[in-house]
Amino acid sequence: MYFYAARQPILDRDKKLIGYELLFRDGVNNVFPDIDGDEATTRLIEGSQFNFGLEDLTDNKPAYINFTLETLLKGYPTLLSKDAVVVEILETVQPGKRLLAIVKDLKEKGYTLALDDYIHQPVWRHFYPFIDIIKIDFLTCNIETIKTIIDDLKPYPHLKLLAEKVETHEVYNQALELGFDYFQGFFFSKPEMIQSKALPPSGMTLAELLYETSTLDMDLKKITDIFERDVNLSYKLLRYSNSAAFARRAKISTIKQALITLGANEIKKLLSLLFAAQVSTDKPMELIRLSLTRARFSELLAISHGKFKDTGMVFLTGMMSLMDAILDESMQSVMQKLPLSNEIKAALLNDEGLLASYLNLVKFYEQGNWQAANQISQQLGLDDKVPDAYHEAISWVNEQMQLMSNV
Repeated sequence: MYFYAARQPILDRDKKLIGYELLFRDGVNNVFPDIDGDEATTRLIEGSQFNFGLEDLTDNKPAYINFTLETLLKGYPTLLSKDAVVVEILETVQPGKRLLAIVKDLKEKGYTLALDDYIHQPVWRHFYPFIDIIKIDFLTCNIETIKTIIDDLKPYPHLKLLAEKVETHEVYNQALELGFDYFQGFFFSKPEMIQSKALPPSGMTLAELLYETSTLDMDLKKITDIFERDVNLSYKLLRYSNSAAFARRAKISTIKQALITLGANEIKKLLSLLFAAQVSTDKPMELIRLSLTRARFSELLAISHGKFKDTGMVFLTGMMSLMDAILDESMQSVMQKLPLSNEIKAALLNDEGLLASYLNLVKFYEQGNWQAANQISQQLGLDDKVPDAYHEAISWVNEQMQLMSNV
């Protein structure tokens, strides 16, 4: 039996990752809009106990998990560590004496509690002393209502406000000005402003290397020469190739030897990561993590699909899919700066080709849009392979982020 779940990042006011909301469905072939909440939560808890560790999916950050009244009554939150979970009370749960007793008990046990998709009602005031986070959906809640909620919460300064469905940077700024503490949505994966960000010297070198490694037959001498004229990149290459992640028989002593040791696929991954990190120093690290996840997830789908001889092109497409956000400008402008293949540009600019199909499947999966993800996965014949590829991508990214912190 397969376990199907995705995650959405939650950031603080400094755009630092504080946790992930876990999104669950019964399966890629069993996507239905009115999924039973009790079953979804039960299966999610079961999966975390027997299929995978929460820390694998959340990189040791708290997991925000939805609970129905039934699963709360059964005590399911206590199956998880109080440090590993934020208990989200679904908006379908009506406030009452039974719920209040459960909330008090969980609070006494040290759990963090949140009201999901909060609908303002006077009765919730009885819960405020025991609740830590209130989540407000910015797509369904108007500003006047939000301001009323904020005013009513002033006697409870311990309560944190989390803005959901923050899809643009404008909405993020609005929530920021209103005093929200946490943010959930895809605002950080879209350009904050239209401007031209000049690439630093090493960024230009990396762009050149990305181009040289985008072909099936790489020119090893030319790539070696490019590395050798940039001391900083040469150092990072040697550190990376000498890490414990790669089995070696001898110490690396030259740039050429390091490149041969890594091999074409690892070189492409390293260059993609370095390029994204180089030009996103003022961006949330979650943006880099998401770029890497898209890249590896797309590549694994392509490997299973067996239609690409060089899956490094698929990896690079996934990585470049967030470059507009990293450079704070349109994708059209970004593509004019980078000497990428026509196939990659067609996917990113025009949503055309098989590369675009992989990328769209990845995007729908990360958003928890199961119906759309299901349609593409069926078209590609990848149904059973998608969840495993996603979880493998998450694990790989965790390893890469740890590895790169030492490079």
